[in-house]
Amino acid sequence: MLHVLYLVHDLNDPAVRRRVIMLAAGGATVTLAGFHRDRTGAVAIEGITPIDFGLTADGKLIQRAGAVARTMLRLQHLFKRIRKPDVIVSRNLEMLAIAHRANAVFGGAIPIVYECLDIHRLLLRHDIAGAIIRRSEGYFGRRAKLIVTSSPAFIDYYFRSMSALRAPVMLVENKVIALDEPAQSSPFTRSHGPPWKIGWFGALRCRRSLKLLSDFSRALEGKFEIVLRGRPAYGAFDDFDAIVAKEPYLSFLGPYKNPEELPAIYGDVHFSWAIDFFEEGLNSSWLLPNRLYEGCLHGAVPIAVEGTETARFLARHAIGLCLREATPRGLIALFSQMDIPLFRQLRNAVISKDKERWTAVRADCVALVGKLTEISAVEPPQRRLHSLVSANVRSNGEPI
Repeated sequence: MLHVLYLVHDLNDPAVRRRVIMLAAGGATVTLAGFHRDRTGAVAIEGITPIDFGLTADGKLIQRAGAVARTMLRLQHLFKRIRKPDVIVSRNLEMLAIAHRANAVFGGAIPIVYECLDIHRLLLRHDIAGAIIRRSEGYFGRRAKLIVTSSPAFIDYYFRSMSALRAPVMLVENKVIALDEPAQSSPFTRSHGPPWKIGWFGALRCRRSLKLLSDFSRALEGKFEIVLRGRPAYGAFDDFDAIVAKEPYLSFLGPYKNPEELPAIYGDVHFSWAIDFFEEGLNSSWLLPNRLYEGCLHGAVPIAVEGTETARFLARHAIGLCLREATPRGLIALFSQMDIPLFRQLRNAVISKDKERWTAVRADCVALVGKLTEISAVEPPQRRLHSLVSANVRSNGEPI
């Protein structure tokens, strides 16, 4: 069985749990290690107690760089009780540096997989600082045998044009995990508007989105309500809780468990906010966010902004709404003709799509682990069985 050492920058990130589920469902054994962003500490994920590298802070690059350096010095001790992995998967750039050191700790012959689901703005700078960061990525990733990323735009606009990495790329979209049962759309528990509800769920890190949705809902005096769920990046806002508290038509209802609570939270909204201005024109224009797949699976009509990969995705599938002008006025224009028949038409377009467009089924998990097995020295079960049979057969084809 393939043994994966999974190195992550934030053990509390719900996306880490989803990847652990995929690896385990695909047949791998997982050792999990990484930093966390929650002062309460890291917790076990799917029964796996992680190796805790300590606390880091979102957006504090110098602090995180120091934490990475200290961890690299301690790896020999931290990993002394785990068996040698067959492959190391490193999530994000800082973990790629640790993977490089971990490879040396285990003897220097372990293939590394670079899981890059966001392209940090420093990697995209056209100056000396950007060149240095990209060179560092190339140095620490020179032993990488595979890059795993979540959007075709990341491949086109970064890995093929700017990155110093030369490994093959595997696209693994941010789909909802649905292993054993056919995925079902959420029951339609919303009222048939108005008030219409827009859900902004997941990683809440975009100040501009919060301001835009607040101003829009105020302008329409409650005809549209905004519901926020997930994990706010408090460092990205002046005072997230105070901002939300003063908004009459916007509410934050806390975190949720993914995928278990997705039907309930999306079943209570009409539209899904699939827009992110956090790194506008760069990473935010290229990503295909988790909320896109989650919302579509559960019948919420996605909203994107023109010129982004998400908007191109919606156009290819003939679903959703695209915002031309990212202002309250633009949102008002977008929804000016919204009524119950139009909403039903938009929702029916979404729920008519094959559910596997939005979900990662067990076959996807097996395919991912199969690819990791392919680049490692571990033989897949079928090949081992073939070798065992061959070893017990004479040259004339008769069994021994």
